[in-house]
Amino acid sequence: MTEWFLPGTQVEVIRERPDRGGVRFAVFDFDGTISLIREGWQQIMIPMMVEVLASLRTGETEEGLRTTVTDFVDRLTGQQTIYQMIQLAEEVRKRGGTPLEPLAYKRVYHDRLLARIAGRLQGLKGGTIPAEDLVVPGSFDLLENLRGRGVTLFLASGTDEAYVKDEAGALGVAGYFNGGIYGALDQYEKFSKRMLIADLLRGHGLRGHELAVFGDGSVEIENAREVDGFAVGVASDEANRRGIDEWKRGRLIGAGADLIAPDHREQEQVVAYLFGEM
Repeated sequence: MTEWFLPGTQVEVIRERPDRGGVRFAVFDFDGTISLIREGWQQIMIPMMVEVLASLRTGETEEGLRTTVTDFVDRLTGQQTIYQMIQLAEEVRKRGGTPLEPLAYKRVYHDRLLARIAGRLQGLKGGTIPAEDLVVPGSFDLLENLRGRGVTLFLASGTDEAYVKDEAGALGVAGYFNGGIYGALDQYEKFSKRMLIADLLRGHGLRGHELAVFGDGSVEIENAREVDGFAVGVASDEANRRGIDEWKRGRLIGAGADLIAPDHREQEQVVAYLFGEM
């Protein structure tokens, strides 16, 4: 593994790839990679889960419960939300409680999260909040650049598909994803990022180096590495919209990212690198 920066940028090359130049398809994660609408979602999910476990009165401290919850929420980030709720149900069961169905926990979480982000969505749809304020900086330029080079773009999220399509539309990015927009389903076994990537390779006869995957979570980066696709880790600081989130960076490198970028401000150099132009 070699680590250096693309000239004049904050973009780290973690693993040099000799097979650059043939990218035809790209898969994007949504939250934290393109969209900042749901920034702060952990501040809703983790307290909700701690509340559920604390109600069992096992004698555990709130701090201990928060550590337990944070560990599995972080580990499962990037997969469909239901998997975090399945783990919550298991934690209730381990403590002698009778859990709700994971979908019920997921609905409670979504209700609380949607209350938090309602103003953001209303502002976007009403025109009082510019879309640029709620995307990872440089996102529009990156999508435009890739589409201009003939790359087919897919959006794949662990968030429910209906919400992803609504939020992508509100941001004005939906039209870039000419390959389709995919998200979580109630029948969660029928969709995953791994399944989508496998379908792309099989259905289009792709070789690994013809696929680029962009994401801020370890799941999609691992999925890209499994098929030898280009894995572009986006270590976005969602709250400040600038700089590197070091926790994300560490996870993305551990998952096998080829590149690490703080956002998409330097997308021209990233794309040029993927296309073997630098």
